[in-house]
Amino acid sequence: MNLELLESFGQNYPEEADGTLDCISMALTCTFNRWGTLLAVGCNDGRIVIWDFLTRGIAKIISAHIHPVCSLCWSRDGHKLVSASTDNIVSLWDVLTGDCDQRFRFPSPILKLQYHPRDLDKVLVCPMKSAPVLLTLSDSKHVVLPVDDDSDLNVVAAFDRRGEYIYTGNAKGKILVLNTDTQDLVASFRVTTGTSNTTAIKSIEFARKGSCFLINTADRIIRVYDGREILTCGRDGEPEPMQKLQDLVNRTPWKRCCFSGDGEYIVAGSARQHALYIWEKSIGNLVKILHGTRGELLLDVAWHPVRPIIASISSGVVSIWAQNQVENWSAFAPDFKELDENVEYEERESEFDIEDEDKSEPEQTGADAAEDEEVDVTSVDPIVAFCSSDEELEDFKALLYLPIAPEVEDPEENPFGPPPDAAVQTAPAEDGSSHTGSGDKKQRQPSSEGAPPKKKARTTTIIELQGVPSDEVHPLLGVKGDSKSKKKTAGRPKGSKGKEKDFRPKPYRGDRVYPDGVEVGGGGGMKGRAEGGLTAAGSLVSQPYKQHDIVGLD
Repeated sequence: MNLELLESFGQNYPEEADGTLDCISMALTCTFNRWGTLLAVGCNDGRIVIWDFLTRGIAKIISAHIHPVCSLCWSRDGHKLVSASTDNIVSLWDVLTGDCDQRFRFPSPILKLQYHPRDLDKVLVCPMKSAPVLLTLSDSKHVVLPVDDDSDLNVVAAFDRRGEYIYTGNAKGKILVLNTDTQDLVASFRVTTGTSNTTAIKSIEFARKGSCFLINTADRIIRVYDGREILTCGRDGEPEPMQKLQDLVNRTPWKRCCFSGDGEYIVAGSARQHALYIWEKSIGNLVKILHGTRGELLLDVAWHPVRPIIASISSGVVSIWAQNQVENWSAFAPDFKELDENVEYEERESEFDIEDEDKSEPEQTGADAAEDEEVDVTSVDPIVAFCSSDEELEDFKALLYLPIAPEVEDPEENPFGPPPDAAVQTAPAEDGSSHTGSGDKKQRQPSSEGAPPKKKARTTTIIELQGVPSDEVHPLLGVKGDSKSKKKTAGRPKGSKGKEKDFRPKPYRGDRVYPDGVEVGGGGGMKGRAEGGLTAAGSLVSQPYKQHDIVGLD
C-alpha cells in the first residue's frame, strides 16, 4: 500500500461505482475511522456493523441499540465509538470488546454527535429543540453551550479540525465561534442571502487538512470559508466565503456535504435522489456527478480520509464509489522507458561486472560515491498521510484493524450476536426485542463455573435539559423507508384482526373440499395444517390464528 503514490498526476476524486456493502439489515449512517481502514455503519435494527475496508468484509457486529442508529463517530485513536439512536440514547462502545462503557439518555432526539478531534474525554451532542451539549465522559457531566437566541433552538454544532473551537449555527443564519474549554464567544457572523435576508444553517463540516470549513444552508448554497479569516474578523464580522457551490440548473437541496481527505474537493449528496456532486474547492467548478439507482433517496455520505473513495447510503445499502483503475501490462526497458514492441537490447561491456576495470579514478565522486553509503533499512518512516500537519510521529496505540474471530458452527448460538464473553445469548426482553450488546446485568451473569467473571455494571446517566420538549420525534423516522416499518409495527393489531376475518371462511371451505384433512390433523386441508401448527413445537403460527382455530373446531 504505497500511500506516497496517491498524489498522482490525475484527479483525486472517484469516477464510478465500485460495488456495495451488504449490511444484512438496512444501513442508515456510516463513518470512517481516522485512517480509513474501518467503516462503521449504523443500521435500522440498532446494530453497528464494522467493516474492514481493505478486505471489504465484516470485522465486527455490535448489537448496540433497540431503535435505529442515527449518528456515529470514532474516537481519535479508533478504540472507542460513540453512537446515538432514535430513542434519545447516546452510548460509548469499546470497539475491541464490543462492550458499552457509558450511556446517556437525553430528553429529545439526537441529530448529530461528534467526538473531540484530540481529547478522548469530550463528545459534542446536538439534540433537537435544544442548545448543543458538551459531554465529559470521565465524570459524566455536561455543559450546555450558549446560543445567540434562546427562542431559536434549532442549532447545529461542530468541532473545528483540532477541537480548539466549537462552531454553532442556528435557523436565523447566525454562526457563533466558542472556545471549547471556556465556552466564551470568540467570533460571530451571519450568513445572508443577497441583501439582508437570512437562511437557516443545516450543517457545518470541517476539512481534515487546512483551515477551511463549509456551511450547508437552507437556500441550497454551500458556502466555503477560511477559519483563520473568521477568527480575524472577530464578533459580528462580515467574512466573505471563498466559494459558493450550488446546482443552478435543478436548484438541488443538499442532504449531506463533506470534504475529501486532502481538503481539495467537496462532495454533496442530493436530498431528492441518489446523486453525488463533486466540486474542486480552489476553483469552485463542478468536476463530476455520480448517479446512483434512480428513485432512491440518499441518507448519508462519507469520503475516505486517505483515498479518493466515497461511501454513500441509500435504500439501506452502502454504495462505494472509486476511481477506474486501468491496468497497464506494457513492457519497460531498464531505463523505465515504455516499449510498444520487442527491442533487441545491447549490453554494455562492463554493465554486469562487479568492479568496472575500465572506469577511471575521477568518476568515483558524485552519484557513484553515494552508492557506497550504508542505507538504513530498519527504521520505519511515518506515513505522511496518517499524520497531522502538527505531528511528526504516528500514533502507535491506534486501532487500525480488528482481529477476525473464527466462526464457531454451533446452531444454538447467533454468529452475529454478542461476543463470546456474554454468558446468556440473545434473550428476548419484555418488549419483544433481543437487546444483547448493551451489557445488561441479567445477561452478564455467568451461567456456569467456567464462564468469565462478571463485568462491571454500566450506568445510564440521564441528561436533564431545561425547557426541552420530551415528545419530539426524530426526523429519521419520517423517511419513507423507515416510516413503513414503524407504521407496520404500530398497526399490527389492526392487521391481525383483518387477517382473522380473511382467514375465517378458509378452514370451512377446506372442510368441504378436504374433509379427511380435518380428521387426520396435519393432512391436506388448511384447517388440518393450522391444527398441526398448533401442536408442533416451535410453530410459526401466530396467536390470533390459534385462537380462531379453537373457535372453528368448536
